[in-house]
Amino acid sequence: MAAPRTVTGTLPATAAGAVTTPVPGATPEAVRAPGAATVAGAPSCTATTRLIPSCGVWWGIAPEVFSGAPVDQALHAAESRMGAAADVLHVYHRGSELFPTGAEIRLARDPARPRLLMINWKPSFEHTWAEIADGALDARITRLAGHLRRTFPERFFLTVHHEPENDVDDSAGSGMRATDYAAMFRHVVLRLREEGVKNAVMVMTYMGAPNWAAKRWFEDLYPGDDVVDWVAMDPYADDRVRDFDGLVNKRRKEYPDWPGFYRWMQARFPGKPVMVAEWGVFGRAEDPAFKRAFFESVRRQIKRYPQIKALLYFDSPQAPRGDTSFDTGSGAGRAFTELARDPYFRSTRVPRP
Repeated sequence: MAAPRTVTGTLPATAAGAVTTPVPGATPEAVRAPGAATVAGAPSCTATTRLIPSCGVWWGIAPEVFSGAPVDQALHAAESRMGAAADVLHVYHRGSELFPTGAEIRLARDPARPRLLMINWKPSFEHTWAEIADGALDARITRLAGHLRRTFPERFFLTVHHEPENDVDDSAGSGMRATDYAAMFRHVVLRLREEGVKNAVMVMTYMGAPNWAAKRWFEDLYPGDDVVDWVAMDPYADDRVRDFDGLVNKRRKEYPDWPGFYRWMQARFPGKPVMVAEWGVFGRAEDPAFKRAFFESVRRQIKRYPQIKALLYFDSPQAPRGDTSFDTGSGAGRAFTELARDPYFRSTRVPRP
């Protein structure tokens, strides 16, 4: 395996090694969030047209994934369990499915608590990225665009084929090389825009693991600044991770030049907000209090990473590598509730439709 590319330039570090490059928050394009909270005597916070909160971090969740519960039931149950509402609802769609669904729209427009949608779409499992880039799914994209124009004019997050790293086939002619992914992502975004979809805030979602960053094709995945509004990672607390610092800046001794994903994003995308689009904590039989301690570390350490503007938990009793339910384990539920209610995640209200 090739060594990761070294990030060039100076990376000014804080006590945790986090880079502190600022991200534009409220700019002349900012829109007022009705009822926005006041933080430490500052003016009420705002969200820009790219959905960047001017202070604090969006709090979100993919609720009770793989439980089989309908999305509205799953979200309400998860919000009840954590004792707090979500700013962002993370949902998953594939193939020819039209989104958002009626239930997702109702949740987004809930008059008591409007929510942003983070929609995760894999356009096809039958076509290669190269085929999609060449127009194989244009009719599908046109149909989706029509649905969006008719049903959902609100701004929403959209990521296209998240975590592409482990789907790359670098062999010639595979249609699934990293450059094919970048071309596919660009084609989907530009086609949606041509079809009148102007409200999708585009997110490029990486796995957030150093072994994939070591691949020689890793940098070729990026589709371009003009079609990416946010960059995201999907890290999980495996047996190598002890706290939030280790989650967002995973290092491995096999790749000594890799600075960690957050540091890489700060150096590579200094002007873009960062989303932790999925994060989850697996229980440890030898340490029943691990989840509690981990959630407490998030509260202590999140402000060391000012470029992170959204944190979306992956809540699942049946995640592929274990149980990421936030309320299993000694004291975990209470610690997660305290985290969800922290003022840092309650700074900016979701704008009402």
